Amino acid sequence: MSGNSFGNVFKFTTWGESHGKAVGVVIDGCPAGLPLDETYIQRDLDRRAPGSSAYTSPRGEPDRAVICSGVFEGVTTGSPISIVVENADADSGKYADIARLMRPGHANYTYLRKYGVFDYRGGGRASARETIGRVAAGAVSRKLLEGQGVSVRAFLSAVGTACAELAPAAASVSALWEKETAFAAKSRIFAPDALAEADFMRQMDEAAALQDSVGGMVSFAANGLPAGLGDPVYAKLPALLAFAMLSIPGSKGVEFGEGFAAASGRGSAVNDAFVNRQGKVMPESNRAGGMLGGISTGLPVYGRVAFKPTSSIFRPQRTVDMDGKEAEFKLPEGSRHDPCIAVRAVPVVEAMCLVVLADALLMNRSARI
Repeated sequence: MSGNSFGNVFKFTTWGESHGKAVGVVIDGCPAGLPLDETYIQRDLDRRAPGSSAYTSPRGEPDRAVICSGVFEGVTTGSPISIVVENADADSGKYADIARLMRPGHANYTYLRKYGVFDYRGGGRASARETIGRVAAGAVSRKLLEGQGVSVRAFLSAVGTACAELAPAAASVSALWEKETAFAAKSRIFAPDALAEADFMRQMDEAAALQDSVGGMVSFAANGLPAGLGDPVYAKLPALLAFAMLSIPGSKGVEFGEGFAAASGRGSAVNDAFVNRQGKVMPESNRAGGMLGGISTGLPVYGRVAFKPTSSIFRPQRTVDMDGKEAEFKLPEGSRHDPCIAVRAVPVVEAMCLVVLADALLMNRSARI
C-alpha cells in the first residue's frame, strides 16, 4: 500500500490500523533545535480523542503519545521523530458477524477490489484512528510555526442545515474570528458561539433519534503568514491545502475565501482592490482567502471543508455480501460511532493546515538567494 506519506521537506508517514496494537507517525525533515515534549503533543491529541462529549464516539482511548526518537533533552535533533499511541479499547469481536458484508458508505468494497484483502475490524487502515498521526505531526508543525509568528485555528461552522453566522471576508481574519475561536476552544463540539452550539447539537440529536447521522463544515484560518508561500502551477498553496483536506476521512469538498460563491459573482465584486497602507502595498479585503496565483499574499489564509454524514448508522441498510447475495446490514449492538464526524475533524483540519504551512515555509527558503 502506497500513499501513506505527506509533504516535501517537512514530511510525515502515518502507520497502524484501528484495532492493531498501536498507531503512530514518523516525521522527517523537522529542523533541529525545536523545543518539543510529549505534553505539547498531547494537548492536540486530547482535542481529537473520542469520548470527550456525548457527540463523539464513546470508545475509551487515552491516546497517550510516546516520543520514541528524534528528541533529546527537550529539543529536536534533526533525525526522524517517531511518535507512538497504543490502542487500548479495541473490541474486534463485534465485527465478526458483519465481516463478509459490504458496509454502505465504507471502504471495504474498494479495498477488496484493489488489494483483495480488508481489515474489517473497525475499518482497519481506513479508520479515522489513522488521523492520530496527522494530529501529532500537526502539533510538531504548530511548534515550528509558532516560532515564526504563525497561528492556525479551526472550528465547526455548520452541522446539517444549521450554519453559524461568520464574519465577512476582510484583511484581518484574526480580529474578526477572535471571538469565534475563543469560544470554540471551550466548546464541547468546537462551535463558534453559544447559539451555533445549541443549533448544532439539536441537529445531531435529531439525527441520532432517527438512528441516523449528519454532515457538517469545518472552517479554518491561518494568521501571521508571510507573503510568498506556495509555488506556481502544480504546487500552489491552495492546491496543497486542498490535497491535504481532501485526504481526511469523510471530507467531500474544500473552498478558500469566497469559494464556490465566487462562481455566481462578478469580477468587480470578487476582486480584492490593492491599497497603500502606511507605505505598504496590500489587498484592501481578503475575498481571495489569502492566496493569489497559488502564492500567499501575507493576509490570513482561510477556508472551509465539507464532511459527509458518518457512514456508520444504526438504521438497517440494504447491501450484499462478498458473494453478491442480498443482505441487510445492521451495526452490532454496542457499536460506537460519532453522530457527526465533522466534530472530531476540527483538530484534524487544523493539523493538516499546519503541516502544509510548515512544509511550505521550509520549501520557501530555496525560492531566492
